[in-house]
Amino acid sequence: MARFSICIAALIGAVAVSACSTMDNGGTRQPGALSASEAEAAVAPSVPLMKEVTKRLSADDFEGRAPSTAVEPKVTDYIIGEFRKAGLQPGNQGKWLQEVPTVEITGDDFTPLTVKGAGGTQSYAFGEQYVATSYRAVPKTQVKDSPLVFVGYGIVAPELGWNDYAGIDMHGKTAVILVNDPDYASETQDGLFKGRRMTYYGRWTYKFEEAARQGADAALIIHDTFPAAYGWNVVNSSWTGAQYYVQSPNDNTDATKANGWVQKPVAEAILKASGHDLASLTKAAQASGFKPVPLGMTASFGFRNAIRRSTSHNVVGILPGTARPYEYVLYSAHWDHLGHCTPDATGDDICNGAVDNATGVGAITALADANRRHGGAQRSQVFIALTLEESGLLGSEYYAQNPIYPLNATVGGVNIDALLPGGRVRDYSMTGGDKSDLNDLFRTALREQGLRDAPEDSPEKGHYYRSDHFSYAKLGVPMFDIGRGTDWVQGGTAAGEAAAKDYVENRYHAPSDEWSDDWNWAGLTQDLALYYRLGRMLADGDSWPNWRAGDEFRAIRDADCARPGAPCGE
Repeated sequence: MARFSICIAALIGAVAVSACSTMDNGGTRQPGALSASEAEAAVAPSVPLMKEVTKRLSADDFEGRAPSTAVEPKVTDYIIGEFRKAGLQPGNQGKWLQEVPTVEITGDDFTPLTVKGAGGTQSYAFGEQYVATSYRAVPKTQVKDSPLVFVGYGIVAPELGWNDYAGIDMHGKTAVILVNDPDYASETQDGLFKGRRMTYYGRWTYKFEEAARQGADAALIIHDTFPAAYGWNVVNSSWTGAQYYVQSPNDNTDATKANGWVQKPVAEAILKASGHDLASLTKAAQASGFKPVPLGMTASFGFRNAIRRSTSHNVVGILPGTARPYEYVLYSAHWDHLGHCTPDATGDDICNGAVDNATGVGAITALADANRRHGGAQRSQVFIALTLEESGLLGSEYYAQNPIYPLNATVGGVNIDALLPGGRVRDYSMTGGDKSDLNDLFRTALREQGLRDAPEDSPEKGHYYRSDHFSYAKLGVPMFDIGRGTDWVQGGTAAGEAAAKDYVENRYHAPSDEWSDDWNWAGLTQDLALYYRLGRMLADGDSWPNWRAGDEFRAIRDADCARPGAPCGE
């Protein structure tokens, strides 16, 4: 169809910009209100605010922003003040805060994992050979004489015609599960489960959730370094201390009694004693039509739980929409970090979290300011500084489970986590690959900005499932999660890769992740402009992005939008 442009002049500070959108001659609004240069001009007056917020949140007197500690009110009060100055209104029914009730469960006094069968009894030590914890907030966990069942990859994916639990009742039984998903070893991203790219079905969180839905007593994942993408040392350190969960009215008693991991040699020995071979069963589990295999053996183990309940807070603000205020676009970034941590050589024990994620909170505050300066968008824009990301995405999980604004009225949004100082780049990537209609908007924005769509680094590691946007995705809402590429305009990939390596090796989750007046803000400003543009594509558009056909979250979005009166279904 023929198209014509409608341009609305707006004065942003001292910078006049032209906000342009295109419509076909039938009146359908096309997303993309600003050009690349106009987006940079739009955010320019707000960059000093991003700098100010980033510097202040990473100051020593905020003590690393540990949630549910004495410093939390000081942190949230500061964010509220900056949200208010940026022009936001309280976003939770007249309040700025959303309570996030959590429970901390620390296991102790672990018994060995004892496996019994016709061939005798095997015993495996906690920490060295197996680890386990419980999602249930109960004082004692006991799994006793629970029949073991090998369930392949532990996947139930109706949209793919896949069911690893077909034909078995798992009540009272313990699932033995392979890590990752069936085609992880592929060199490409082709295949039912996207080949080398990990899907949610490959994440350990999914496997434990599905075992619970199947009624299992317990679930044990077989650790293997290559498909897990980390060694047993990571599993051991992550699963032998305090674990954090969102509180539930039933204390999570609908979860399995216990979830854990076993070393690969342990699994091999158990399967051998049952008359099976791990390699052969693994190969069988990679084919459609696999059926679960009862092993004729039982497992027993137990531990005590120390339980501590606490409450942290999300900070929520809103810019009401000018035309469709009951449709919402989310902007999120987590405010929490690690608090006091292992001291460095100088004795500094404050993990300031300047990059991770004071930059993100600074960015969403600046985006609120820029959107307010621009005059607001057609849809309402909700800005959330989330808590407890470092404890397992709990702030975003709680919001997604208890949304202030209905999820079927939530168009989508952007999540911002850890923006690195550095130079401008020639490329960006979409975390998670080509999962939703948001990829089309992303490519449009890049193309018009003269940037390349770069492939995601290490797609087999499942980074998409490890940041706050994932909490929304699980319940059907697609979110932009993008990464700045490594091809710097000044210095090329050598400079970009060196900067990324330096941060990961020398600053990530360490006291050295601190603010510096010497930061290069060129790349951060480029990021801010792109996030602004992507957000306005959603907030000034009339589309309802959905997941690609066959994606693991498509059915959830479709069902939510099919409900009577759902805005996304109209």
